[in-house]
Amino acid sequence: MLTVFAALVPVFLLIVLGFGLRRSIMKQDAMWIGVENLVYYILFPALLIDSLARANLKSVPIAGVGGSLLLSVIAMSLLCLALRPLLAKTIGLSGPTFSSLFQGATRWQTFVALSVAGNLWDQLGITLASVAMVAMIPLLNILSVWVLANYASPQRLSWPVLLKTIAKNPLIWACVIGIAINRTGLPMPRPAHEFLDALGRCSLAMGLLVVGAGLQLEGLHKPGAAAMLTVVLKLAVMPMIAIGLGITFGLTGTSLAVVACCAAVPSASNGYVLARQMGGDAPMLAQVLTIQTALAVATMPIFIAFAENFTGK
Repeated sequence: MLTVFAALVPVFLLIVLGFGLRRSIMKQDAMWIGVENLVYYILFPALLIDSLARANLKSVPIAGVGGSLLLSVIAMSLLCLALRPLLAKTIGLSGPTFSSLFQGATRWQTFVALSVAGNLWDQLGITLASVAMVAMIPLLNILSVWVLANYASPQRLSWPVLLKTIAKNPLIWACVIGIAINRTGLPMPRPAHEFLDALGRCSLAMGLLVVGAGLQLEGLHKPGAAAMLTVVLKLAVMPMIAIGLGITFGLTGTSLAVVACCAAVPSASNGYVLARQMGGDAPMLAQVLTIQTALAVATMPIFIAFAENFTGK
């Protein structure tokens, strides 16, 4: 567990650095929007293409890892939807606030997951985390937009618009391109590999700085019941569901640990942007993201260490 914690420390130090930079020498929003776009559209896709193109996919349990995380997203989504009537009756949960609870409980912070997986398990970790991306990102985008459209947004998005939004996701296309190169056996020229590798090595640190820059401390002194429930669902219930499914699929060791890592990370910061655009409770979600990020440094090592040491005997 100490090894896992040590691997997490530099990840969260980069997040803290991003938080500090946003409030000191890089205060302008435009600067961080530019950095986020660079990471999202260029650096991160380069890392995924290069990693997946060179990975030995035959040696990793793609179906087990992808299936565990896909089903865990579905299970958590159904749990949130089942809880909604009860929460509306007991704490007066509104539609917009429910949509933020849903996003905060189901989405995952890709930058943190890939950084931790890379620190702990090198190329194998990044490959397995990339498999998780292929399994989770399309479904999470569909579910998040559907919940916002039904419970928060004054106007519903049509399915063609929704599918077009998902199809424009550069991370999905990067995974598709990387897997296509891998499966077809196309040789990657050395200059192309070195170019993508150089871009990819910048991506994780830059992505974590962006995560830190987006954190907000306002309102943390008095989080509401919905916010705290969202934190518990994401940092405790979600990893337990994913680990249980992984064990059911026969995963052990590193494969199960990557499943735990991807399930236990804080929710995605881009959910905040989506909440603002579609009428969700953006302030509550910002509060949730900050609390989750602060607590994940303590909760993630527990689940990762348990999963990595699980032998199935």
